[in-house]
Amino acid sequence: MPLPSGLPAELPPALAGFTKGRYSAFGTERDVYRTGDGPAVIVVAEIPGITPQVASFARKVAAAGFTAVLPHLFGVPGDEPTPARALSVMARACVSKEFVALARGRTSPVTGWLRALARDEHGRLGGPGVGVVGMCFTGGFALAMMVDPVVLAPVLSQPSLPFPISAANKRDLGVSAGDLERAKRRAVEEDLCLLGLRFSEDKMSPPERFRRLKEEFGDRFVAVEIDSSPGNPEGYAKMAHSVLTNDLKDEEGSATRAALEQVLDLFRSKLLRPA
Repeated sequence: MPLPSGLPAELPPALAGFTKGRYSAFGTERDVYRTGDGPAVIVVAEIPGITPQVASFARKVAAAGFTAVLPHLFGVPGDEPTPARALSVMARACVSKEFVALARGRTSPVTGWLRALARDEHGRLGGPGVGVVGMCFTGGFALAMMVDPVVLAPVLSQPSLPFPISAANKRDLGVSAGDLERAKRRAVEEDLCLLGLRFSEDKMSPPERFRRLKEEFGDRFVAVEIDSSPGNPEGYAKMAHSVLTNDLKDEEGSATRAALEQVLDLFRSKLLRPA
């Protein structure tokens, strides 16, 4: 269903320049924030939600020639990220039936709603298809959404589900076997690739997960792993986690700026070509 424009006065300062609408699918209606023009890129926020840093990333997507579409799944849009807010939001998300935080080999149910949103945005905005960025708690959602034919450019930024509490969980991709096979088939038949981003020392998004993605997708999975080891040349903290937002060094020549540009280049190559 179309997204009506909201009133600017309703928006927090961090979302200045966005419009607010509603989208309903499968009996669930949620707020959706949008900015920019052009083919859609669905930006699925990390815990604790649509923070100023996530909004800043969305503006970069819009500036590159796309409509950044931010569904509100949890948290308070516009709030600054703090440890207390992150813990509170994560506690609620982990017990929600919409998200699969611990179980292996399962797709989070909320991705069905997100796929419907992606199809709706593609129908309204046109272009060859849509891009998707998942981050941290939602990082693997980009893979789950790849089963839908409209998704042409999936980006998994520090995918963290299921939580890496065991060796098996570290290798799990947060999707069902059927969804994984459909994504692999699309990658081959439609010449698609997945882009994955993580910091080298990030325990929440373990290296075993990227190795599994490489095993499953081969050269169609492009891994970007940024050195965050002690004494690394760019001074990234060992606890660095959010490649595109909180830990982004938006400076010419930085590894995280290069990762950001790689994300935008993927969108340009897949979404700005003629339909």
